[in-house]
Amino acid sequence: MEIKRIITAIVLNEHGVLSRISGLFAGRGYNIESLTVAPILETELSRITIATKGDERVLEQILKQLHKLIPVLKVLEDEQIVEQESVLVKFDKKEFLSELSVIFDSYNGKLVEVNDKYAIFMACDNHERINGLLKAIRSYKPKDVARSGILAIESH
Repeated sequence: MEIKRIITAIVLNEHGVLSRISGLFAGRGYNIESLTVAPILETELSRITIATKGDERVLEQILKQLHKLIPVLKVLEDEQIVEQESVLVKFDKKEFLSELSVIFDSYNGKLVEVNDKYAIFMACDNHERINGLLKAIRSYKPKDVARSGILAIESH
């Protein structure tokens, strides 16, 4: 049975680390649904956050292998993290701005740009709620959608 898993790894910020980590997933035939990487302030470290799905046995193997990689210093899983995702959505500038503003407001979002052609909204919430937002706005026919991928940080 496939389960969704969010994994965060604290790694040394050096070349080749990302390819070694993604190779663990590719070597076992698992897709990375979302991947974000960013340096940690005032350190030589980066945080890599991976969203994936797979069966429990293979995911446990991947976690064990992540712990063994030399540049990986710490690995955190779902229950140890707080996660959020951002989305930008572009619409033709039309009469629906007030309706869309109400919808986006309920998903921690807002209008961020309006020009003579388009209106662009953003929202930041958990992955499931971002999926719900995208379903709620489908009838407004978005012109483009850009998702950030899941960001996660240790909760304790």
